[in-house]
Amino acid sequence: MLLPRPTSLLIGEGDFEVTRATRITAPAELSSAASWLQGALRPATGYPLETGPGGSIVLEWNPQLAPEGYTVDVSLTEVRVAGGGPAGVFYGCQSLVQLLPPQIYRRGRVLGVPWTVPVLQIEDAPRFAWRGAMLDVARHFMPKHDVLRFIDLMAMHRLNTLHLHLTDDQGWRVEIQRYPRLTEVGSWRRESQLGAASYSRGDSRPHGGFYTQDDLREIVAYATERSINVVPEIESPGHTQAAIAAYPELGLGREDTEPLGVWTRWGIDDNVINLEESTVEFFTNVLDEVLEIFPSPYIGVGGDECPKTGWRIDERTQQRKAELGLTTEDELQSWFIRRLDDHLSRRGRRLFGWDEILEGGLADGATVASWRGMAGAVAAAKAGHDVVSCPDNQVYLDYRQSDRSDEPIPVGTVLTIADVYRFEPVPAELTPEEATHVLGGQANIWTEHMDSPRTVDYFAFPRLCALAEALWLDGERDYDEFADRLDQHLARLDAFGVEYRRSSGPQPWQQRPGVTGRPVTPQQRTAYFDSLS
Repeated sequence: MLLPRPTSLLIGEGDFEVTRATRITAPAELSSAASWLQGALRPATGYPLETGPGGSIVLEWNPQLAPEGYTVDVSLTEVRVAGGGPAGVFYGCQSLVQLLPPQIYRRGRVLGVPWTVPVLQIEDAPRFAWRGAMLDVARHFMPKHDVLRFIDLMAMHRLNTLHLHLTDDQGWRVEIQRYPRLTEVGSWRRESQLGAASYSRGDSRPHGGFYTQDDLREIVAYATERSINVVPEIESPGHTQAAIAAYPELGLGREDTEPLGVWTRWGIDDNVINLEESTVEFFTNVLDEVLEIFPSPYIGVGGDECPKTGWRIDERTQQRKAELGLTTEDELQSWFIRRLDDHLSRRGRRLFGWDEILEGGLADGATVASWRGMAGAVAAAKAGHDVVSCPDNQVYLDYRQSDRSDEPIPVGTVLTIADVYRFEPVPAELTPEEATHVLGGQANIWTEHMDSPRTVDYFAFPRLCALAEALWLDGERDYDEFADRLDQHLARLDAFGVEYRRSSGPQPWQQRPGVTGRPVTPQQRTAYFDSLS
């Protein structure tokens, strides 16, 4: 019935009906949840659903519940939604909406549907505090209204962390007022690689876009009202060619090279920033403006896939390494990340980075996103660092969904709904004490081959539904039982307008015939990760 599945659900006899006379009662502190519920119920029902005393839908606090815990009690005459905190009440409202017919997700009035909710009792709370999705808006820009729609879909599934990948070699998407060329130059590229093979041609089509600071404040406010924390990521010291294109003094400048443009290819770019004090200052200045926009306690700084070759052959970088008393290029990267960590710590924030930040020594306050399998999660948790598990072979939603030849631009290993549903964020190697450092997990949606929001729909759903339940449910999971509920849940996604991948395979317009992918075997995946070490 519900997705994610609640901890406890007892169904009684009869139904509660939402009618034109139904009112919502809530204390002033829950006015935001009441307003959201009105907005969720009004379009399809056409009912006013006014707020005020004496309503038959009651939102209330229950201090005995966990902050994200909630209860829903439905009788023939009343619905009571209680939560231990604002998030709990909001999740209770989300469950209430799911209990109505799926047409409730349509944005225009629907006639001839009885808006009934079965009599029942729900008690529920999540297993993990970090239930997230990483959305890459750097490779292909996603317009603001589509980001807001994605937030609504996250909220429907009680995901609470949106990790926004805002910068990369192929584009810089956040306005930084102190450095305007980051968006004037760095926010667009002259074309994009069409396909995943090294020989893939370009599409000869400029691509770009960026969010103003007001856009991002709007995104943050919209997400906050839906109990979602937005974690921004500013990539460094690798994946920085868009920044170097805008400000060449950040790069390993050599007189015999042409000025860099924003990168038009996919993969790992050899161009990385230099490690001068002026470059550290540049990135800390960028982070200062980011901190003014995003209240998140976690701030992403990247740290992944940084090639060291440029540093090894650059005379000035080698001189810099000696000045700092360092012996390896891994230590150079660690030094740079520590400088960012110190800066964030002084401002009351925590650094969040990919598991490569473990190499060369980890900054004291850092939280690790373990993506190269679960090895990073084990190492970080055993060292006393917090972890977000996001292994590529379990939760990378850009990976192909079957072995079919008509999957669009297939990359990576096959990752099915069932594979995602089996995701376990806590490595078995950890002791109970070490396991407390696992904050939760997230799915990662890299968009090299997703050039439109509808393509993101295809890759994200319904696998993101499986991820949401894997992170929410505390207890045994039954995939067959989940699959039955998912079949019902798809009607909600249909009403919402989600162009998910159907079990029968991609629709004709979801295919990309003639565009080469890059499927890999598990052995090739292991060899690739070894090459990054």
